[in-house]
Amino acid sequence: MTSTPALPGLHHCPPTPPVAVTPQVHEADVVVYGATSGGVTAAVRAARAGVTVVLLVHGDHIGGMSASGLGTTDVGRAETVGGLARRFYDRVAAAYHAPPPHWDVEARVAEEIFDSWLAAAGVRVHRRQRLTSVRCETGRIVELGTDDGTRYRAAVYVDASYEGDLMAGAGVSYTVGREAASTYGEPLAGVQHSVNHQFDRPVDPYVVPGQPASGLLPGIAPDPYGAVGDGDRRVQAYNFRLHVTTSPRRIPFPRPDGYDPGRYELLRRYIDAGVFELYGRTTRVRGDVFDMNNHGAFSSDHIGANYEWPEADHARREEIFQDHVRYQAGLLHFLANDPRLPAAVRDATREYGLAPAEFSDTAHWPHQLYIREARRMVSDYVITQHDGSGRTRADDPIALASYVMDSHNAKRVLLDGVVRNEGNVQHPLTVPLGIPYRSVVPRAAECANLLVASAISASHVAFASVRMEPVLMMVGEAVGAAAAQAAADKVGVQDVEYESLRKDLLRAGAILTWPPSVQGG
Repeated sequence: MTSTPALPGLHHCPPTPPVAVTPQVHEADVVVYGATSGGVTAAVRAARAGVTVVLLVHGDHIGGMSASGLGTTDVGRAETVGGLARRFYDRVAAAYHAPPPHWDVEARVAEEIFDSWLAAAGVRVHRRQRLTSVRCETGRIVELGTDDGTRYRAAVYVDASYEGDLMAGAGVSYTVGREAASTYGEPLAGVQHSVNHQFDRPVDPYVVPGQPASGLLPGIAPDPYGAVGDGDRRVQAYNFRLHVTTSPRRIPFPRPDGYDPGRYELLRRYIDAGVFELYGRTTRVRGDVFDMNNHGAFSSDHIGANYEWPEADHARREEIFQDHVRYQAGLLHFLANDPRLPAAVRDATREYGLAPAEFSDTAHWPHQLYIREARRMVSDYVITQHDGSGRTRADDPIALASYVMDSHNAKRVLLDGVVRNEGNVQHPLTVPLGIPYRSVVPRAAECANLLVASAISASHVAFASVRMEPVLMMVGEAVGAAAAQAAADKVGVQDVEYESLRKDLLRAGAILTWPPSVQGG
């Protein structure tokens, strides 16, 4: 892999200034690392409580996936969305002169809303700040350092990164990958037979058709399929959520630097077998702008290419990021232009192009890779499939999740000589599950002044529901309220009084129990 940009100006890690001779030291009551949607709501909520807040942005843009192409929101039950998350979608409705809430949003509109919130709350926003060091003393973070030499000191820290980098740097327990079914007694855990996004016609998997000695086509791993329920360290596939348009002003899908049409030979053969399903999950956001997501057996999900991401350093992530850009941009260029494909496929692909109003500084390509899952904290409460089935219920909820347990495929291998994707799970919740306060704080012996807003304590299966953007916004708000309370009361995050936090969240419009009518005051 190479870290050379696949498209002009598009980086996971934009260049940082040289390290200062005398590095700056910033102090605040609360430092939030990661300007995801949950990081923004955490920072805004804490600042509104009257404490000083610094928000550290990995690159140039804020809002995570909500402001980077995820235009059609995975909501679940709309009645479970409250607080700042609900107000965000109300603000979207106002921007579009539509009835509230409005769940579909263009990236630039989302970022404008988040920016306005941060400015109004007085949050200090520092961009291009990548974590390089964490210093802890007696079970507390006392300082974090970033790659330009800046240091940040706070009473309370929030890790709102999708990857859980600050959490890991502080020595907090975490896991990566899929638990075995036996770990928590979850039937959906570990290796799973995929029904959705699966090959439904046979395709020859070998470089030279019919000759196994010639090797497997790109995109097929030589790994064993595994037994259903086996655990591993694989994570569900990543992709970019593109804003595409049918407008006459659309930008043709670009040919990325390093384009290799050979990466798509498996897809070409699948199309020859009679299947072309690229646009099955391309859904309207507004007017002629669409959110293009993964769909089908071979699509924008770069299956098997992300296993190193959760624990990789910034340089390695840049390489993986660029590989994902090359894969997905190359896929679209291939479908639009390769002369070996049927004209109907090329014509259908060229009916769409990149939306010219979005991502103008990154070649109209989203700046955020869709990190559907990375590290996950292991704390005193691990949310599992049993929470989603109603068999267990937390007594300290701070938000609800209600979308299906939705995990994308984790690998593509051969099963009895046939190409199969593995790992897709799409299973509804029996009831909306409560996200407990205990799932966002580390074990008391590990770190007393850190809250986790994205990489929370949940099994792979349960996290597949928790990971949705409205949920992460609500968790972020709760974490911000708790951080402000811990800073003001000078207590560890594990000692924040839940009843006080609960009432605070309810006053702000949070939905904590299902049905909402039983919340109390």
